[in-house]
Amino acid sequence: MLERHYRELLNFLVRLVGDRHAAADLTQESYARVLALKQGGQAVLDGRALLYRTARNLVVDRHRRAAVRRHDALEELAEDEHPSAPPRSQPDEALASRQQAQACLAAIEALPPRCREAFVLHVFDELSQAQVAERMGISVSMVEKHVARGLLACRAAHSGG
Repeated sequence: MLERHYRELLNFLVRLVGDRHAAADLTQESYARVLALKQGGQAVLDGRALLYRTARNLVVDRHRRAAVRRHDALEELAEDEHPSAPPRSQPDEALASRQQAQACLAAIEALPPRCREAFVLHVFDELSQAQVAERMGISVSMVEKHVARGLLACRAAHSGG
């Protein structure tokens, strides 16, 4: 019964995550979870709906894990000395650098969700603005505005105002 939805779900996930291999993994995981429920005796009234709900939840989890990894990477960057700093940099310089990185991170996290998503996809995931636009279902012009807003927020956080 569920097998007939495989290609449809795969195509849906490709559009959602923009990566065919990741979409295939997510499709497989969605099927595994739904089949585990069925084999565990759980009544599945609408297999297709459950597959899609499971797939969406997996995508959300994937984005959350990626956000945590980016957050951890930024924190590590904030904790490390600046690579071009002299080996004997002053503690107050290191503290200032860490505080600036943390302020920028806070500014990014404070952006509206869609703006933050576009900014992160472009800056951290290194997708082109056209790729971000396609993935999010918005215009390139809107992506440009989101990225500019994110950059302005970081710049304002960096300058302290």
